[in-house]
Amino acid sequence: MHLIDWLIAIVPVVFIISIAVYSKKYVRGVVDYLAAGRVAGRYVICAGDLTAGLSVITLVGLVEAKYQVGYALTFWEYLTVPVWIVMGLTGFCVYRFRETRSLSIGQFLEMRYNRPLRIVAATIRTLAEMVTNAIGPAVAANFFIYFLGLPHEVMVMGVALPTFTLVVTSSLALCMLIIWPGGRISLLISDAFQGLMSYPIFVIIAGYIYLHFGWHDTIGPVMIDRVDGESFINPFDIEKLRDFNIFALFVTIMGSILNRASWIGNDTSTSGRTPHEQKMAGILGTWRSLFAGLMMLLVAVMIIALMTHGKFSSEAHDIRSELTEKVAMESVPDLEARAGLEHSLAQVPIPRHEIGVDAPLSQDHNIDTPYIAAARDALSGTPEGNQQFQKFRTLYHQMMLPVALKNLLPTGLMGLFLLLMIMLLISTDDSRVFNASSTIVQDLIVPFIKEPLTPKQHLLLFRLCSLAVCIFFFVVSIFFVQIDYIIMFTTMMTALWLGGAGPIMVFGLYSRFGTTTGAFGAIIFGSGFSLIGLFLQRNWAEVVYPWLERNNWSHSVGSFLETVSSPFNPYVAWEMSAVKFPINSYEMYFMAMCSGIAAYVLGSLITQKEPYNLDRLLHRGEYDVANEYKEPFKWSVHNAFKKLLGITPEYTRGDKIITWSVFGYAIIYKFCLCFLGVLVLNLFSPWSDEAWSQYFFITSLVVTGILGIVSTFWFLIGGVIDLRKLFRDLASRIDDPLDNGMVEGHVSLADKAAFEAREHKSEED
Repeated sequence: MHLIDWLIAIVPVVFIISIAVYSKKYVRGVVDYLAAGRVAGRYVICAGDLTAGLSVITLVGLVEAKYQVGYALTFWEYLTVPVWIVMGLTGFCVYRFRETRSLSIGQFLEMRYNRPLRIVAATIRTLAEMVTNAIGPAVAANFFIYFLGLPHEVMVMGVALPTFTLVVTSSLALCMLIIWPGGRISLLISDAFQGLMSYPIFVIIAGYIYLHFGWHDTIGPVMIDRVDGESFINPFDIEKLRDFNIFALFVTIMGSILNRASWIGNDTSTSGRTPHEQKMAGILGTWRSLFAGLMMLLVAVMIIALMTHGKFSSEAHDIRSELTEKVAMESVPDLEARAGLEHSLAQVPIPRHEIGVDAPLSQDHNIDTPYIAAARDALSGTPEGNQQFQKFRTLYHQMMLPVALKNLLPTGLMGLFLLLMIMLLISTDDSRVFNASSTIVQDLIVPFIKEPLTPKQHLLLFRLCSLAVCIFFFVVSIFFVQIDYIIMFTTMMTALWLGGAGPIMVFGLYSRFGTTTGAFGAIIFGSGFSLIGLFLQRNWAEVVYPWLERNNWSHSVGSFLETVSSPFNPYVAWEMSAVKFPINSYEMYFMAMCSGIAAYVLGSLITQKEPYNLDRLLHRGEYDVANEYKEPFKWSVHNAFKKLLGITPEYTRGDKIITWSVFGYAIIYKFCLCFLGVLVLNLFSPWSDEAWSQYFFITSLVVTGILGIVSTFWFLIGGVIDLRKLFRDLASRIDDPLDNGMVEGHVSLADKAAFEAREHKSEED
């Protein structure tokens, strides 16, 4: 790292921390600390959500997954476009949740069901969320260690300290520097600044990758060079891909609909000035992330090309040698075992693969196979060795990205990429720590406090709880061993909540059907199923499989699993293994969601005596004391399409232009033209791999690149204007008295005013 790189990375980070500390002056109550006073505009929310949604672990996980399946599945991912667009345009769940005026999911659950469910659900949700997010600092710490070439241990005053521990501590300390002063206001402002700074970095990095790795001479040929059934470029030739396949995509779509509201309630989804402004922020999300997605996808395919193409064979071997050496030191603590592993890895010759001459590559036989095989032969054979091999294989695939970038990026770009990763680390970890701490305070602590907290007490409780969550993240990061793909791990961990949360939230928001018994049933069966799956995955190599072997059950259980999964082959194939649980996380998640739905419906059918009063929950009819309720939409031939777009009378001309632009790009261009049109053409006349390569080049790089540059300038201008308005609105309220919102801090000033107006009207009547 050159001095220039360090300056590029450090100076903006110091500015961001200063902004977060400065924002403390705008905090005048719990609603400000928890929901940024509900004065945020659409572009501020969008820019903040961009960096809060992306993260180091997101990029590492994407590269890890794409390295296994390539580009072909991207075509089928267009199926998600209408799902996300319709949910965004209609404000599915988000708008209705905002109508409940809840500042947390727990408060909503108590309003819709009862307090015990609130406490149980909040506990499960928070634990699942915290354990899932706690590996973020761990993955990020490893990323920086490998990217900067840091040793695994450093000497401090004669004491050898693990570098990993120091980096995790530093990252969490940065989180607290952002959170402590102003809570959600600090997060919103700092994340917005980071988002605006990230846009030009996305453009620069994407441009460098495209110019350094040509599509037609490097990336395209590498994607084409795969065996039948495992294509990296032809979406009609991927039936043999395992883990990240069509079935996983189906589960993702199902989960995105069913669990649309399951994480809502304590992020920026409560910070908008109005429900409409919050909805528009969601619609703008389509344009917000165009270049971010392009940059991340280019990074993924760049790694595939760099580590596979013959002209980079020497560089790739050097990268793998450095990678395996550092991974061996981290995954194998025993010196003798590590020496044997390093000896086996040193015997692997420089792999040379010539496209068109050598046999095409596959998931089982590729350039990484000799390295993985050498590690398996050196380590496996015992339960401890099997787990060490799992950790070696996991780190090998995850840390390939930082080691490759370390050896590839020139001075200047190293600093920009380091800055981007630090910003993604800060914006993601602080949001996740704050979300968890606010849930704990609002749903697990405050309900048990009999005396109302003063504003200062409430804010101190938030800050101390955030510190406690950081300590929890630290402990999990240090001691928790992640032995599966990142996306698989996060899917399984979040399924502890999402397995049963979907029907609870969707039925709770949209239906008069559903009881507390049904909700508890969904948690017991949906989340319980996920817990069993998590136990089996985590303890398979060390505990479960050896136990099956000792009881001579491994063969019979393996035969049973193969028989059950055979009708769904090759998309679902359960094969017995001593190293890994045969059922992957997506398959467990699917079964958990089905169990949760069935339990909710059956439990509610048995116990429901009368329909739930949904008007009271949504403040409609006689409960509309703030006069915010809009008349129901009247369907007709002329306005049906507007309804599908989610256009309401409160839309301005600019809002309609934004909505139609999103619809035109996502539905007409991406879904109808790029997906349905191409799908029909291939049903009658299948394209060659070369044609698919050209298709992805035009649609994913050229068109997305042009639109991404336009949207970058658009959001930079809109974000600056919105930030000025945000600061002006916050400054205008500095002299207002300190406000606690309500006993639990759940109701904004507008809600209090509405309540007082209702009381005054009652007295007059």
